[in-house]
Formats: sequence, structure tokens, C-alpha cells
Amino acid sequence: MMTESKVYNFMGIRKYAVIFSAILLTVSAWSLYTQGLVLGLDFSGGTQIEVGYDSPADVSALRQKLENAGFKNPVVVQFGPETDVLIRLQGEPDRDLAEQMVEVLKTDGQEIDLRRVDFVGPQIGEELREDGGLGMLAALAVVMLYVAVRFQLKFSVGAVLALAHDVIITLGIFSLARFEFDLTVLAAILAVVGYSLNDTIVVSDRIRENFRKIRKASSIEVINESLSQTLWRTINTSATTMLVLLALFFIGGELIHNFAIALMIGVAIGTYSSIYVAATVMLALNVDREDLLETVEGELVDDLP
Repeated sequence: MMTESKVYNFMGIRKYAVIFSAILLTVSAWSLYTQGLVLGLDFSGGTQIEVGYDSPADVSALRQKLENAGFKNPVVVQFGPETDVLIRLQGEPDRDLAEQMVEVLKTDGQEIDLRRVDFVGPQIGEELREDGGLGMLAALAVVMLYVAVRFQLKFSVGAVLALAHDVIITLGIFSLARFEFDLTVLAAILAVVGYSLNDTIVVSDRIRENFRKIRKASSIEVINESLSQTLWRTINTSATTMLVLLALFFIGGELIHNFAIALMIGVAIGTYSSIYVAATVMLALNVDREDLLETVEGELVDDLP
């Protein structure tokens, strides 16, 4: 029996959603293939120094000073208090390079306290890239196994394809916009996987419940009913999460800007995919009520009274 609450015909426009997703995935894949990602120091290797000033530092002026001195694409951000500055320079690790940067920064007569010098070698960066990729694949495999056991194989295929959809598009936007991809962004991508999975699990659970409760409805009707019932929960969760991420972006400092951007993109795409991608895949696989009934001695058994 269908509920009296308003039911939106989400699946009525699923063909347009497929076209929209196909365009986003194609552009993302093209950018990742042709341009790749702008890898941060964590993955590419290089030199990082932390310095302290007596008064608040102007990071834009410091960045310009280093560029004028011949340092290529230095990353200069405030780290904690406004007097602490973190400087990153990609390339082969070089202690002399760090000392040269400090000498350049001292030319305006300000006192500088060299707090720390770190080096990341290319081999370590390569290992981090490999470990990050393996971690992502392992997460998707565990998700597929869990959803297959918890729900049904068709549900797990929809969930994993929705997660892959979210990850590829998020990475594609980073590639197109030339945002730096570092360990904080990788952590954000893994968080996006968890967030998107949570939304998909909530929707899948309601679809399974309604398939068992609504006996005389088509698969499309059941999925539309389920999506309509969870719509406001999905919107409210995404909206409150976005508010927190906006606060991180504007108040959290430049060091975590890309982390916040990756999560905002992922939350937006994940909200969309939990409604259209996972459910559309289930329909394409012809999910129906019989898939969710228990089998006893060759007969389908409805576990409802």
C-alpha cells in the first residue's frame, strides 16, 4: 500500500540523469587522462620549511618575494598563528635550498625563526600514491561485499558504481581546476566514499523495506516512493554538512582549503548519486520484490505476515 505523502517521479527523468552523469564522467576521465592531477609535495617529493615571525606575516608578499628570487611555484600558507608560515617547494629534496629560502626571506630585515625543515623524497611520494590507490580499491571492494551481504548483489553493484561515480567526478574537477592534490585531499576522498555510502545505504534500506510492504506496485513505483520518503532526510543531512564545510573553508585557513573543497564537491555529487545513480543501476539490473524474498527448500518465502 502506497503512502499518502507526496511521491516524486524521480525515475521518470532517469534518462536525463544518465546523460548528465555520462557527460561529467567523460569530461572528468578526459581531464585525468590528458592533464592528470596537480600532485602536492606529499606525492611528488620536495622541501618543506616552517618559519616563525615576530609579527603577522603577509603570505602573498612572501610568495611574491620567493618567486622573484627564482623559486618556482612556492606554496606559502599560514600554519596555526598568523606569525607561523609553512613553505613548500616541489622538486628534489635539498637542504641548501631551504637555507637559500630563509636567506631570501631575511632580506627585509625581519627576524625569522626557522622551526622545522622536512624533506619528502620522490620514492616516498611514489609509495604514497600507490598506497592511496590501493586503499581506495580496498574500500570499494569492502563496500561491495558488505552491501551484497547486508542487502543483495544488485544493490551492491549500484552502491559501488555510485561511489566510483562520485570519486571520479571529484578527482576530475580537481584536475580541471588544477587544484593541488595532497594527503588531505586523499583523506577527503575517502571521507566522501563513507558519506556517499551512508546516503546510499539509507535509500537502499528503504527500498528493501518498501518492496516487502508494497505488494502491488512496480519497481519504479517502489523506488520513487522510497526516494520520496528519504528525500528530506538526504537534503537536511547534506545542507548541515555543507554549512560545516563552508565554515572550514572560510575560517579553517588556507592549509585545509582543498580538503574542504573536495568534501563539498563530494557531498554535492554524493547526494545526487544516492538518488539517481544507485537507484538507476538497480532498475537497469531489473531489481524486483522476488530478489528480496528468502528461499527455503526451493520456494520463495515472504517474511511478512
